[in-house]
Amino acid sequence: MSYGLNIRKDGALDFLSLGALVHRLDPGIIPFRKATRCDIHVSGGEFNVAANLSDCFRLNTGIATAMVDYPIGDLIAERVRAMGVKPFYKRFKHDGVRGPNMATVYSDRGQGVRAPVVFYNRCNEAAGQLKPGDFNWNEIFGGGVRWFHSGGIFAALSETTGELIVEAMKAAKAAGAVTSFDLNYRQKLWDIWGGQSKALDVLGRIVQHVDVLVGNEEDLQKGLGIEGQDVEAKSKLDPSAFYAVIDKAVKKFPNVKIVATTLREVHSTNRHTWGAVAWVNGKTFQSPTCELDVLDRVGGGDGYAAGFFYGLLTGASEQEAVNLGWSHGALLTTFPGDTTMATVEQVKAFAKGGSARIQR
Repeated sequence: MSYGLNIRKDGALDFLSLGALVHRLDPGIIPFRKATRCDIHVSGGEFNVAANLSDCFRLNTGIATAMVDYPIGDLIAERVRAMGVKPFYKRFKHDGVRGPNMATVYSDRGQGVRAPVVFYNRCNEAAGQLKPGDFNWNEIFGGGVRWFHSGGIFAALSETTGELIVEAMKAAKAAGAVTSFDLNYRQKLWDIWGGQSKALDVLGRIVQHVDVLVGNEEDLQKGLGIEGQDVEAKSKLDPSAFYAVIDKAVKKFPNVKIVATTLREVHSTNRHTWGAVAWVNGKTFQSPTCELDVLDRVGGGDGYAAGFFYGLLTGASEQEAVNLGWSHGALLTTFPGDTTMATVEQVKAFAKGGSARIQR
């Protein structure tokens, strides 16, 4: 299967991400104003995909990112090792008081009619200080990298992170890697230093080098300035709003061969209807839908991306790739934390119509 892509058959790494590592504090269903304890999850939109592809799908993956030499950095680095992801770190020294820091994400899980609440402390974040020239891309790509990935959250951190992504995308293309980018438009992050006009400039220059784009119709409209119908006018399970902007998106960025996203109808915090869709080289493919009993919704989209990319990297049909992504994203919402605890066998079984019957 070519999908309009030229995917290398081998390489030292199947997949490499560029992005920020963070730690998420999770008090469960208790809101932070009443919390007395938290679980700690290591995360990052770009890292999550690499971790999922390594731990569940057994591919060789890496992450290029910032690392601070202090106990929180040690905690995060341990989790990177545990997920089997090869790190390429730009190291920073902590001054013992102000940083630089590894970012903190605060996210309770909500419950029932009470939605999850997410906020950040990204003050003096080391990853936001990353800039062009910080990584030796010739060395990193020298052993062969089949797929390179980054995302809009990292692009939004500072005036230099987007430029670093552009530099890395160019190096990835020169090395023969497929390139992907998750738009992940986060208005809170962009508003800190430039707003939507800055986002349109930075993301537009990145996507000029992208083969595979992940993002829903709202991401495409707000992040890339693609005109389309009112994104609130349709059911979230109806892909027509997504399809409506695809033709305009690929006309603006003819280098993009694949666009993929999840479909989620939220009935309550713990009950979602879940689906996924992809536009692949001019054709559309849609997953089945299922009802999710959600334990922790964070990371579901990254779970879909990982399963979908796995399908493409292993030569599955377009429909199989969409279903693998849909299956893995669904399973990921049944685990605490942002990264997978599923096995590839579980993903494949559910993608083919498996059930929740007890496994004896």
